[in-house]
Amino acid sequence: MRGLDAAGGLAALRGLLDRPLASYYLLLSCAGLLLLIGLTMVFSATSVKDYAEDGNASASVTKQAIFAVIGIGAFWACQRLPASTYRSLGRPLLITSVALLLVLNLLVAYARLTHQKSAQIGPIEAWLNWLYIGGIQVQPSELAKFALVLWGSHVIARKGAALGWWRELATPLFPVMGLLFVLVGYNDTGTMLCLLALVVGLLWAAGVRARVFGALTAIGLLGVGLLVAVASLGAGSGERGADNYRLARLTLFLNPPPPDQCGDPCYQFYQGRLAIEHGGWFGVGLGKSSLKWDWLPEAHNDFIFAIIAEELGVIGCAVVLSLFAVLAYTGLRIARRVEDPFRRLAAAAVTTWLVSQAVINVGGVVGLLPITGLPLPFISDGGSALVVTLAAIGMLASFARAEPDAARALHARPPARWVRLLWAPLPPLPGRRRRSATPPAGRGSVPRSRGRREDDQAVPRGVRQGRSRQGTASERRR
Repeated sequence: MRGLDAAGGLAALRGLLDRPLASYYLLLSCAGLLLLIGLTMVFSATSVKDYAEDGNASASVTKQAIFAVIGIGAFWACQRLPASTYRSLGRPLLITSVALLLVLNLLVAYARLTHQKSAQIGPIEAWLNWLYIGGIQVQPSELAKFALVLWGSHVIARKGAALGWWRELATPLFPVMGLLFVLVGYNDTGTMLCLLALVVGLLWAAGVRARVFGALTAIGLLGVGLLVAVASLGAGSGERGADNYRLARLTLFLNPPPPDQCGDPCYQFYQGRLAIEHGGWFGVGLGKSSLKWDWLPEAHNDFIFAIIAEELGVIGCAVVLSLFAVLAYTGLRIARRVEDPFRRLAAAAVTTWLVSQAVINVGGVVGLLPITGLPLPFISDGGSALVVTLAAIGMLASFARAEPDAARALHARPPARWVRLLWAPLPPLPGRRRRSATPPAGRGSVPRSRGRREDDQAVPRGVRQGRSRQGTASERRR
């Protein structure tokens, strides 16, 4: 009986997944639940500190909720756009992100040379990974991820089968990627690793040969080594002549010291482990964390997963990880089902970006990976990251509605007109392969179709040389 029940449950699940719009509803469900969990945990992780500083326990969650509303607006706009619009947006977004990164790095370098905490030119102020433009905080590296997805997918889809040649693959993809890696990695090694994972997912979806991945791995490791070395020269949060904090994080991960000998580099590491141990299987209860009382640095951002583990326990962590697993399955399912090469590449790249960022964050918190400072998508506090992430999910939702079965189902039973106007228009029907029509006789190039007889008389159109149109019309029809 148990075997029959399990078989019936798997059959029912398979039937649900075979529905035309299953990818779309799975995407909306897991992204919506992750956003709701994120707002709840941001309030739990920041309420104590906000109340102690300003007397307003909901200051941070209110700000995050405003960005969530802006992100939902970006999701709504992106799910209405066709693939041609995303193709045309790739280059302008890439140019904008590169320009913002150049301004950020130049101002940060100037601040280092003048021994200042931040540098400002007019209404623009730069501090570490953030630009403040007229009071608006922007993180250019988040925009660079989305821009690389759109532009890289467009370039690879346009090249098609020519990707088998190194020359076609190297130009212009590799120089632009190298420029982005340098501009982003100067201040943020974690985001550079996320970009590298995004590119690997993009090339994997394009079917690039294995030796290309080997070369990219070697170049990526070399780049990471250089970025670790330049931290001693003042890159990122480093200071000239001080200990290399990036190298300290790597050595801490490989050989952590005992707690009584732990200094500043591993303080956050051990506090996160203590929060996970304190939570146990079922947690201490929502809002009852003790490590968020200014014991765990960046509890609302990089280490918010430790607060989830302390308050909600292993069960809460399993729920969050399961939602990210569903997101990974849904994104790859969309990439496998869509017909357009651009949609397939962009869906695979966005899925790799979000899932790899979640893996790097969670791995750093639990001690399986070095601490890189990457936020947890949908959950960590941060406005730019949340808006860009929801915009990417909106693009995935647009692609999910463009699956062949989903498009046919929506056209077979279209929703009401006001729903199409307020939510999303009907996707295009999947294209049908047409037989190549036989060209009409005598419509080739002029020298072939209008050859001359020996008596210098033009051949009539539609008549081949060496044949005559003799007999009556009835005889020719026979």
